Amino acid sequence: MGPFRFHLFVCTQQKPEGIPSCPASGSFAVLDALDREIQARGLNNDVQLTTCGCMGLCDEGPVMVVYPAGVWYRRVQPSDVSEIVGTHLRDGKPVDRLVWNDAPAMKAMSVEHREKFRDAMAAHEKAGMLPDRLDQMIRGYMPCRCILTALELDIFSAVGDGANAGQIGTRINANARAVGMLLNALVALGLLCKSGDDYKNTPESARFFVQGSKDNHRNGLLHTANIWHRWSTMTDAVRSGTRIPIDRDDTPEWTRNFIAGMQRTAKDRAPLVVKTLGTAGVRRILDLGGGSGAYSIAFAKACPDVQCEILDIPEVVPLTAEYVSKAGVLAQVSLRTGDMLQDDFGSGYDIIMLNAICHMFSEEQNRDIFRRAHQALAPNGRLVVQDFILNPDKTGPQHAALFSLNMLVATDAGASYSEFEYTHWMKAAGFTEVCRINLPGPSELIVGRVK
Repeated sequence: MGPFRFHLFVCTQQKPEGIPSCPASGSFAVLDALDREIQARGLNNDVQLTTCGCMGLCDEGPVMVVYPAGVWYRRVQPSDVSEIVGTHLRDGKPVDRLVWNDAPAMKAMSVEHREKFRDAMAAHEKAGMLPDRLDQMIRGYMPCRCILTALELDIFSAVGDGANAGQIGTRINANARAVGMLLNALVALGLLCKSGDDYKNTPESARFFVQGSKDNHRNGLLHTANIWHRWSTMTDAVRSGTRIPIDRDDTPEWTRNFIAGMQRTAKDRAPLVVKTLGTAGVRRILDLGGGSGAYSIAFAKACPDVQCEILDIPEVVPLTAEYVSKAGVLAQVSLRTGDMLQDDFGSGYDIIMLNAICHMFSEEQNRDIFRRAHQALAPNGRLVVQDFILNPDKTGPQHAALFSLNMLVATDAGASYSEFEYTHWMKAAGFTEVCRINLPGPSELIVGRVK
C-alpha cells in the first residue's frame, strides 16, 4: 500500500490535431474537475492525482486508473467526477457504469495502438519527414502571433459579454471578415467560445485579458508584443552583432508597456526576494533601475525602518512614482532621475539591488557598476544581482539562453551571463562571500558582501 489511500492517473498525452487522444476528448477538463472536487471534499491527504502519458486506449478516452485496486475508467467526463470522488474515493465503491474491466480487449487495443504507432514512426523516419518536435517549434509563432494581435487590438475587451464579428470589428475599428478569422482562431486555441455567430470570452481570457478585470495582464503583455517586432530583426542583428533600431523603440507607449511588463513579473517575486535577503540591519537601499519600484515597495512594506532610493532614467521615473504612490509608501521610497552608467551612486547603503538589470549591459559596463557599487556600500553591505543565470558553457537553462538572444535584438551589448562571470566580476570589484541563492522560478540571486 502506498502513502495515499488512492492514487489516480489521468492520461494527458498531447497528440497532433485529428488523432484520437485523451486531451482531445477532454482529459484536462476532467483533471481540473478532479482536483477541485478532491479539495472540496477534503480528500487532499488521502488522494494523489497524477498526470501520465498514453496508455494506448485513445479511442476510449479520457482514460484514468485508480490504484491500489487498479480500477480503469473510460470516457470519463467532468460531469462524472463528483460521482467518482464521492462513490469511489470517499466510499470505496467504484462507479460501475464507467469501469472498463474487459482485460483481453484492453490489452488487444493497447497492443494494436503500440504497433500502429511504431509503424507510423518508421514510415515517418523512412520518408525523411520533419520530426513533430521540430515542426511544432518552427510553427510556434502562429498561436503566439494570434494572441499578441488579439491583445494589441484589445479583442477580448471588445468581445465583452458576447458579440459577433461585425460588432467586434466596429468596436476595434477593424475589418469584420478579418476579425472573424482571428476570432475563429482564438476559439481553436481555447481562448474564446462560439455559439452561432456570437463569441464569448472563456473564464481564462476574461480573467487575464479583459480591461477592468482584477487580474488583467494585457498592458504588461503588450511589452511582449513589442518584443515580437524586435525578434523579427534577429537575422540582421546576428549579422551585425547588435540590435537593429525599429520605429517602435523608445516611445512613451513602449516605455509604459515595458514597465507594466516588468511589474507583472516582479510584484509577486519581490516579497520572496525580501524574505530571502531579510531586513535585519538594513536601513538604506539603493534600487538601480528600479522600474515599477516593486522591490523597493516590498522592502518598505516589510520593514517600516527601511528607506529606499530608486535611480532610473527620466522617461521611467514618472511611471515609478505612480506605482509607489499607489502602494502607499511615498514616505519610505524616494526617486532620483539619473543614469546608472554615469552618475554617482552616493554612499552608506546597506543593500544595492540590480533586479533584471545586468542583462541589459556589456561585461565592461557591469564591471564598472559593480566597482562603483562597492564604493557606495556601507561596511558589511551587500550587492544583490537578480537575473537569468547561464550554466558554465552558456547552453542552458533554455530560458536564459533564449533571453540572451532577446538582449541581442533589444540592446546594444547586453546578454545573459553565467554564475562564474558574475562571481568573477564581484570579486574583482572587491566583494567577498560571493554566493548564489537559488529561488523558485527562472531567475536567481548572486550576492556579494563588502568587508
